Amino acid sequence: MLENRIKFRHLQCFIEVARQGSVSRAADLLSLTQPAVSKKLKELEEMLEVQLLDRSKKGVALTQFGEVFLKYAGASMAALREGTDSLIQAQMKGKARISIGVLPTVAASILPASVIRFRQSGLDVTLNLISGPNTLLLGQLRVGELDLVVGRLAEPELMSGLSFQHLYSERVSFVVRPGHPLLARAPFNIQQLGHYPVLYPTRDSIITASVERFLISQGLRTPPDRIETISDSFGKEYIRQTDAIWIISRGVVAREILEGELMELPINTLETLGPVGLTTRADTLPTPAIQMFMNSVRNTAEQMEARAGQR
Repeated sequence: MLENRIKFRHLQCFIEVARQGSVSRAADLLSLTQPAVSKKLKELEEMLEVQLLDRSKKGVALTQFGEVFLKYAGASMAALREGTDSLIQAQMKGKARISIGVLPTVAASILPASVIRFRQSGLDVTLNLISGPNTLLLGQLRVGELDLVVGRLAEPELMSGLSFQHLYSERVSFVVRPGHPLLARAPFNIQQLGHYPVLYPTRDSIITASVERFLISQGLRTPPDRIETISDSFGKEYIRQTDAIWIISRGVVAREILEGELMELPINTLETLGPVGLTTRADTLPTPAIQMFMNSVRNTAEQMEARAGQR
């Protein structure tokens, strides 16, 4: 039977190639060779007797058949992960474990208080918090390696098979150290940004597209003297020691701005405002433990918004 011939690795390779739009990038993430991934894709298409992917010099894209199969392949992978996790939890004598993908925009703002609130519930649950770029986290969520992702809403093409619940909206900030030369310039001219090195979001960062659109709207090009990073620990320390400008989601540096450790440049970035929330798989109901964690995040976000409204 056909279903007995399709293996876990066939689905894994197909899902990762579809997500990355590239066989080579998928191979790197799966720690396989490019020919090995291509072989699995060919075997899968031969078994299904349809073409799942269009291949070109620009990469690969899903065919109509591929789009249909991706939905069910992702659900199958998620179900397999859940079954495996249930056995592991049973062996752990009932001690549950939930895995949560965390974007930098929430890691330093609402997540610590959310975890404290959740742990006060007394549930015997181990939290596994994983950080990384949004594309990687959503891919892991889609195949069941993560139960939930907390952070900014992804681009529409990345949200297939996923569900998003809005918490609040957040903008991008241009941040410098106290005493930075630009803070003394009056009036401030955004064109002066080109005279300084910039810490810039990486290509797969969730805020990159909105940052690029904002710079274009201000008559600026992508900074040539830039360091691309999603490391908040590196960013905070590098900014303190240099005259560089950090383009970052405000939630990552909100505490440092409030306490005067870092300073915001007087730039109106309202057009970079984007929704932050909870992303789950659309085909799976969250477990009670995950629901309780989601409620903890919602309550923390509501308190944060209330405090912001009072200032």
